Order: sequence, then structure tokens, then C-alpha cells
Amino acid sequence: MMNTSPPPVAACIFGASGGIGAALAAQLAASDAISLVHAGGRGPVAQGAKIRPFTFDLEDEASIAAAARAMDDVPPRIIIVATGLLHGDDLRPEKSLRDQSGDAYARLFAINATGPALIAKHMLMRPPRQGRLVFAALSARVGSISDNRLGGWHAYRASKAALNMIVRNIAIELVRINPEAIAVTLHPGTVDSGLSQPFQRNVAPEKLFPPELSARHLLSVIDGLGPEASGQCYGWDGAVIPF
Repeated sequence: MMNTSPPPVAACIFGASGGIGAALAAQLAASDAISLVHAGGRGPVAQGAKIRPFTFDLEDEASIAAAARAMDDVPPRIIIVATGLLHGDDLRPEKSLRDQSGDAYARLFAINATGPALIAKHMLMRPPRQGRLVFAALSARVGSISDNRLGGWHAYRASKAALNMIVRNIAIELVRINPEAIAVTLHPGTVDSGLSQPFQRNVAPEKLFPPELSARHLLSVIDGLGPEASGQCYGWDGAVIPF
């Protein structure tokens, strides 16, 4: 696992208290190619010999900045943003235009787009000028404009489309500093987690991934990325998802 050269490198997971994030942190920590995993969440995260926990709040930039500063002694070369919001109290994916609300747009953009952008701001403030560097954020296939055939889920789709644009911008800026740097968004598939739980009824069993399997898929995709991949969105199977 992980396309890295010795010595091992550090990794960082924002969102390690969630299903996919926890699985990513555990699998990275188990890899000989990884020296340390900075694992962050709003709540408790898994413990381990190679895991250094931290706390942050996506809606509190100061907490993100503090988390980034705390990694200065062991800066990560692999940064994964495994956060996301689809539903919650008084928040449901819209089925029609009539269901839209400004509050839903504000909340979903804050978590799905602005939060990851601020993570990139602070984690990539002084990026290394050479050597492989990966910034990956979890997006969703429904954030693809060209792939949208069903409509609905207006605020969620729009927030994930915004995330794709943000990471595309990050990729363009990063390559000017480090030609080996990679910034991508990743679609993990439908994962058996709290985010997808209310919407699993029509998902075929073979297409509903446990978090551990999704994490393996995503790390395999990251492992195979080269600089030419930067700025794109990839599915769990390694296929490019058009914007």
C-alpha cells in the first residue's frame, strides 16, 4: 500500500472519527510505508502506536489552523479530507425545487466545500517544493454536472460540485510550486455508514461497501496516481469521473 519511497512518510486524515476516515487511518497506520498518521475528528478517534489524534471543527477555521500547526514537526505527505454531510436534524436531500432552503445550502456548503478549502489553506500553506505530495478530498459522483441525469439533492450536489472546483484550483496552484504534487477528489462509492444509511434500500448488496473495503479501494487509487492525475475526480475503481 502507498506509492512512496523510503523512508516512510506521514499521513493525515481529517474526519477520522467517521466510518471511512477511521478505516483509512487504521489501514494507513498498518502500512510500512507510513511513519505516522495524524488522525483528526470532532470526537474521539481510534488509538494506535502510529496514530497521533487531534481535534478540529470544520466550521471553526482557528481549530483547523491549530491542527495544521501541530503537525509542523512531522508534516504529512498524504492529506485526506474524509469529511462530509448529506442529512441531519431538519436536513434532508431535496426531491424538488420546492424543498430548497437557504439554510440547507449554507450548512452543506460550509461542511462539504468551505471546510475542505480551509483545510487546504492551512495544510498547504508551505508545501514542499519537491517530492510526492497528495491532497485528496472525498467528493461524490452526484457532484458531477455532466453525469447528472436525475436531478434533486440540490444543495448536496452543488456543494460537491463546488468541492471539485476548489480542488481543481488547488491542483493548478500546487503544480506551480511542486511538479510532483497531486490534488484530487475521490468518490468512495456507496458506503455502509451513517451518511448513506437512510438511502440504502435500493442499493444492490454488492454495491454497498463496508468502510474497510472502501478505504482499501481509495488507498489503491491514491497509490496509483501520478502528477498527470492532479485536478481530476476519481471513482473508487480508479475511473475518472467527468465534472
